[in-house]
Amino acid sequence: FYHISTGDIFRDELKNNTELGKKAKTYIDNGNLVPDELVIEMLKHQVAENLSGPGFIFDGFPRTHMQAEALYQMLGSFNTKIDAMITLLADDDEVIRRLSKRAEQEGRSDDKSIDIIKNRLEVYRNETAIAKEYYRDKGKLFEINGIGDIEEIHQRLVEIIDSL
Repeated sequence: FYHISTGDIFRDELKNNTELGKKAKTYIDNGNLVPDELVIEMLKHQVAENLSGPGFIFDGFPRTHMQAEALYQMLGSFNTKIDAMITLLADDDEVIRRLSKRAEQEGRSDDKSIDIIKNRLEVYRNETAIAKEYYRDKGKLFEINGIGDIEEIHQRLVEIIDSL
């Protein structure tokens, strides 16, 4: 599968100081979501350039109901579809611990303070969690326990993907 990570794409744009990167930076640095229109346009190019593969794994997308609808329509225009949305479940303390550790290891600005991480969790609850319902309604949502070591979590993911 072709892996499309919105975070990786934005970090590349930031590193290269592109216009998209400059626009996205103000949102990312405060722990907020980049506006839907910017994200969707960026993804259209990634999908169009990689249609010959077996499929896509979207990492960090969709994060809003509007993005979920736009992705569904966009993939339909390319004659492909969503098979599943897989979400990892973890409590706030675990998420804060992981992101704080990532900040130490990678120096990411969106992980630099507990306040920013807490804001991201609140944005998740108010915006992203709602997008999950879009996929639940279509029978495409799979929620798995995101607590454990990497191999355990990986095995849970593989079991879901193999069942599709």
